[in-house]
Amino acid sequence: MQFDHIGVIASSLEAGRAALNAVLEIPRWTEEFADPVNEVCVQFGADSSGTCYELIAPFGESSPVTKALSAGKNILSHVAYLVSDLAKERDRLRAAGAVATSDPKPAVAYGGNQIQFFVTPMRIMIELIEAPAHRHRYEKIY
Repeated sequence: MQFDHIGVIASSLEAGRAALNAVLEIPRWTEEFADPVNEVCVQFGADSSGTCYELIAPFGESSPVTKALSAGKNILSHVAYLVSDLAKERDRLRAAGAVATSDPKPAVAYGGNQIQFFVTPMRIMIELIEAPAHRHRYEKIY
């Protein structure tokens, strides 16, 4: 598993960019991705150390992040890792007591490659992304 990003929920990508940039000084961002399958809009930003943050905003009224936003909980949503074999890593996480929160789904931001979320016994949300060679392209400066 290779670290990819830390997921952060925001009411909108614009509001999230402003908030993260003010606190963490994140000047470089990727394009915005609207993902109707996963019902979110996402954008990735990198700070000066190279740490990548994924902003996650609702896309539609039934978005899975709407509940977290309204409750003000789980705003720091998850830690994500790139993997070469999602099925193998899913089995390993399950053996360690993690529970899948959904079936694998394609993700627009990763070229349609499969993603899947898990909750560990310590209640840490982990996202696995079956795209081992993926690299974010930071093009925009706000």
